[in-house]
Amino acid sequence: MEIWKFSILFFSAFLGGLTIFLVKNDKSQLLKLILSFSGAYLFAITVLHLIPDAYHGSDSHEIGIYILIGFLLQIFLEQFSEGVEHGHIHKHSHTHAFPYGIMISLCLHAFLEGMPLAKDHHNEFIFGIALHHIPAAFALASILVQNHIKKGPIVFYLILFAIMAPLGYWVSLGLSNGSLGGIEAYFNKIMGIVIGIFLHISTTILFESSADHKINKRKMLAVLLGIGIALIGFFSGHSH
Repeated sequence: MEIWKFSILFFSAFLGGLTIFLVKNDKSQLLKLILSFSGAYLFAITVLHLIPDAYHGSDSHEIGIYILIGFLLQIFLEQFSEGVEHGHIHKHSHTHAFPYGIMISLCLHAFLEGMPLAKDHHNEFIFGIALHHIPAAFALASILVQNHIKKGPIVFYLILFAIMAPLGYWVSLGLSNGSLGGIEAYFNKIMGIVIGIFLHISTTILFESSADHKINKRKMLAVLLGIGIALIGFFSGHSH
């Protein structure tokens, strides 16, 4: 068990999220740009990583069903979160809704992303995962700040998110040792559900992060930056 992998996975996400506290008051334009960035980033990693990986295996013809299940699950979650996970804030409401949808989906995604590390013998995948989690944690923290969550709980939720990938790595080590086994039978199905959740969240962020539904120069830059960082992680993971 390599402790340095756990450390990289945890601190990349945790410190990436903490940087939100260095951003001062510009809650209108800046947070819209952050949401645009996070939406493009989530969409890009779904297309570049999750979808191709899910369609590997003997059960690939069934993956579309689980993607639809994940999409519908996200619609269900929004009945409780009121859509705050994609920047849809009800200004007239005095309640501060917690974005359960994006918290659950990000944690599930981070957990699953940590699982392939048991087979990452050449350390090609871990740095791409760590790179993914830096902007993901920052996007999560920005949404929590936008919904007036206090600093203490934000740090707690960042720790919860940051520990997911190391936890997935630890579980995958146990599975690779044969203590549980059979992960191939259900891993792609779970990934399909994650894909559906991410497709819903990311596309809704991109369409709703601006009031007039138009892409100005700043928003386009944020979108391109989100896609660009995802591409860096993609190419760094396939450079060898």
